[in-house]
Amino acid sequence: MAGINLVKGQKIDLTKGKAGLTQVITGLGWDPVASKGFFGRKKQANIDCDASALLLDENGKLTKETNLVCFHNKQSLCRSVVHSGDNLTGEGEGDDEQIKINLSIVPADVHKILIVVNIYDCVNRKQDFGMIERAYIRILDGGSSQELVRFNLSDSYAGMTALICGELYRHGGEWKFSAIGEGAHAVHIDELARRYT
Repeated sequence: MAGINLVKGQKIDLTKGKAGLTQVITGLGWDPVASKGFFGRKKQANIDCDASALLLDENGKLTKETNLVCFHNKQSLCRSVVHSGDNLTGEGEGDDEQIKINLSIVPADVHKILIVVNIYDCVNRKQDFGMIERAYIRILDGGSSQELVRFNLSDSYAGMTALICGELYRHGGEWKFSAIGEGAHAVHIDELARRYT
């Protein structure tokens, strides 16, 4: 069964009425745009996108370095957020990277989990999100792997080197998901993370 498709700016309850939903998987996918090469063959650039999660407090601040989960820090100190590892090309079907979140053990001082994507070494490689297509973020039930929510990032992100995809956040004792889909200029995840300190 397919999940609910969201558009930019929409929010949805994840846990309301689903008492057993404690583990979710955030799946992110993208494909490099194919360009015509010699003899009409399609050629794809090798674009290394990196998904990351920022665990933010109630004021939207990143208060600890260990609350940044990314390719060089694959697990939060509390072990509630775990990164699947780095996909260097974006090729193939399905999710390119996943971030697993155990909602039941997210520390009480973490109110938002912001999911972002950067292009690795974007300046030297002269790459931006205008060279990516079919990008999406989706939330899966960690137990059944059933897709709950999908948000296709269909805006034009030409010139942007980072994407703020969406966030899981606490509200009234429940967890919700917000589809953000904003482009940003940040050449590295650490640069993007500093905006939240």
